[in-house]
Amino acid sequence: MARTAKKETILTPEEKLAQALVPEVEQIYLVPENWCWTYLGCISDIIMGQSPDGAATTDDPSFMPLIGGAADMGDLYPKATRYTKVPTKISKTGDIILCIRATLGRPIYSDKEYCLGRGVAAIRSDTNVKEFIRLGLKCFEQYLYDNAAGTTFAQVSSPVLKKMPFPIAPLAEQQRIVDRIESLFAKLDEAKEKAQTVVDGYEDRKAAILHKAFTGELTAEWRDRHGLLHNEWRKKRLDEFAEIVSGFAFSSSDFKETNCVPCIKITNVGVGEFNGNDYEYLPAEYLSKYERFNVKRNDILISLTRSYIASGLKVCIYPDDGMALLNQRVALIRNCNIKYAFYYLTSESVLNYVKEKSKTTNQPNLSIKDLCSLTIPVPTKHEQLEIAVLLDSLLDREKQAKEAAEQVIDQIDAMKKAILARAFRGELGTNDPADESAEELLKRVL
Repeated sequence: MARTAKKETILTPEEKLAQALVPEVEQIYLVPENWCWTYLGCISDIIMGQSPDGAATTDDPSFMPLIGGAADMGDLYPKATRYTKVPTKISKTGDIILCIRATLGRPIYSDKEYCLGRGVAAIRSDTNVKEFIRLGLKCFEQYLYDNAAGTTFAQVSSPVLKKMPFPIAPLAEQQRIVDRIESLFAKLDEAKEKAQTVVDGYEDRKAAILHKAFTGELTAEWRDRHGLLHNEWRKKRLDEFAEIVSGFAFSSSDFKETNCVPCIKITNVGVGEFNGNDYEYLPAEYLSKYERFNVKRNDILISLTRSYIASGLKVCIYPDDGMALLNQRVALIRNCNIKYAFYYLTSESVLNYVKEKSKTTNQPNLSIKDLCSLTIPVPTKHEQLEIAVLLDSLLDREKQAKEAAEQVIDQIDAMKKAILARAFRGELGTNDPADESAEELLKRVL
């Protein structure tokens, strides 16, 4: 007996609209009366990415660029570094590309055709203001995280994207919202750029201040007032200016699990800061047994292994009142003007010296001999004190300026989120109740 073909249900426009509207109980918040809540899948086509064959991936830019995930996303357009000879899913110019794996959200525009890998999807909508949709996706990034699956990597599925609630404003209001956001963001971006300039210039300003300090320029007026001459400065080896002690090679059997005496290792020495969260401990009696290697408050510590990283030389001042013991490949410096010596060790000239003397490039090592041979400019003790006091003040001021600028940047990012949240609640003061209802727009889309 032949089976009868299943009759396709044809919905009326009213029924289609009813299915496309988010029920009131599922709406995330209230919107103006001439807006409506719908689903992302009702106002756009969603093209889920699919990873192409690995063998077809190439560095040859004559093939189609591949967008695999967040690493290939720029601020507004993709930044592809890989290409594929056999594209799978493809975005079109004007599509919105969205991260849907690991890092979620970050919507940008497709400025040409791209192969969409597994970590992204394209959102295609020709009936709404595209920037309104993109900004809305930025506003609802948390929704993606809240509804993602996966334990190792968060992954957003096609059904989740399609059923994502989305507030739609009348078409004219969409454009007004976009224009208002762009105007507000432009002012915030200008302020952020100025703050970022302060942050980015911190190291250069610090280096310039230190250079002036150790060439005598910083205290030139002070010397004039005190009848001193710059030619009274002398160059000395560091081991002539201060006491230098290289750490002892404690064996692994010396270390105890109980909190006895902290042992300072290279991991405790950071760039300008001491890290006291990674201690190993030695027996208390070792303080007297290895008295030469006792570390006291305000000793300068310098790492001889991995002696510098990108942000500078690994040198700091020991801040604790309790004594510790010095492990191998760390040196301490004491019996001098500590602040003066510390600031000199953080200067660019010392970093360049250490780079030159380091034995390897993968793991820079400084020998104790080279540390001792380092020359340091030495003014009178009174001028050393004056330089240290001035550097305390000037560098603290620069640090405060940098931290204030960083706080401004954080505040601007928070303000942008707040503006987006208000925009998609209809609270920017741009809504015109006389506009045609968004439901009419949604009917035409359907």
